Amino acid sequence: MKHVRRRFVNGETEDDGQDATDRDETDREDNPASAQETQQKRVQSFKTRTISTVAMIAGFLAIIYSGHVPLVVLVFSLQFLMVKELFMLARVAQKDLEIPGFRAQQWYFFFVATFYLYLRFIKNNLLVELTSSKYSAVFAWMLKRHTLISYSLYMAGFVMFVLSLKRGMYLYQFGQYAWTHMILMIIFVPSSFFVSNIFEGLIWLILPSALIITNDIMAYLAGFFWGRTPLIKLSPKKTWEGFIGGFLGTVICAMILANILSRFKWMTCPRQDLSFGAIDCTPDPIYVAHSYRVGTTLQSLSEGLPSPFVDVVSAAVRQLPRPLVSYLSDLHVSFRPIEGHAIVLAIFASLVAPFGGFFGSGFKRAFKMKDFGDTIPGHGGVTDRFDCQMIMAMFAYLYYWSFVAHPEASVGEALEVALRLENYQLLELWGKLGNVLLGEG
Repeated sequence: MKHVRRRFVNGETEDDGQDATDRDETDREDNPASAQETQQKRVQSFKTRTISTVAMIAGFLAIIYSGHVPLVVLVFSLQFLMVKELFMLARVAQKDLEIPGFRAQQWYFFFVATFYLYLRFIKNNLLVELTSSKYSAVFAWMLKRHTLISYSLYMAGFVMFVLSLKRGMYLYQFGQYAWTHMILMIIFVPSSFFVSNIFEGLIWLILPSALIITNDIMAYLAGFFWGRTPLIKLSPKKTWEGFIGGFLGTVICAMILANILSRFKWMTCPRQDLSFGAIDCTPDPIYVAHSYRVGTTLQSLSEGLPSPFVDVVSAAVRQLPRPLVSYLSDLHVSFRPIEGHAIVLAIFASLVAPFGGFFGSGFKRAFKMKDFGDTIPGHGGVTDRFDCQMIMAMFAYLYYWSFVAHPEASVGEALEVALRLENYQLLELWGKLGNVLLGEG
């Protein structure tokens, strides 16, 4: 455990961290030079973090411009790096040497999970592409039995694990087996939902991801300049001022981002295949600006609210000057429905998603380490930056399919159903579709 011990020497336990903080504060009071040095370190850390943040955002924008498939590759690359960092945490090099190939088993399970989840999310897009390939029959057979193949691959790994069990190493091997599955369930599975979001419109990847980044930046800035009150013991540098400032800044930026992104078809149109070219579609009504009369809109909303709440609001409105009430009632506001959805995402990104980071902080304290890695200067490891994104990925997916998506059939879905038919049924379907097209022509 050489790696962990080194982290322990440089890191601090919760109690030791508090004692060290108290000692540092005393030293700064007694030694102005020490306080100045601490401030210089903070400023240097701020500069490093800012430069790396700008570089990450620039790279992200370049990949967005490249298209949907490069974004899928980016998601997979980040997942790979996160899983690698976490695999390393519980690794005991001495014991690994006694079990050749044991690390390969962990990565085998990772790629089986990749095969199952990624094909499940992009299966319909693949079907559209494969119909024009000479190997379409082979791929169609594989996609039709995708779940069975995935299960068979997993069971092959399970059998390999059982055969690799070695006397005197049982506890370590079963611990690593459980560790591997926990990482895949907590890290890999939730973040994979971003793959589905990508093909429903880039906005459903970019907006949730950007809100997490925005909240992180806003909370950091608010905490850096005004932070005084500690928020949670698991993360001593987090403050209430940063948490509240991050919330307000994220909600405001959410509406601005949603308004800007919804104006581009590249962001809003779903991708039905795996091509890289331009994309065109009829914009969904949620991305189109609508004019709303404030009085009529509030009256419609009040019908779904509890009566006591409506009574209290009505009483408060009656206290306002009549001319003001009349003006506000007749006021028309231009609003895109996606902005309302963005506010919901922003609230989740500000109030719930940060607990992914707190979870990660507790995780690191359990292993007595400061960061999961040092891949990103000023930020730590990839997991340190994307722990909140995993929670956001699943929420954005569930929210989209619960409140936004329309039950419309696609070419990929039609092909998936067609693959279940026998050859004579496919010929019959072909003839009937021809008759329909001839009738419409």
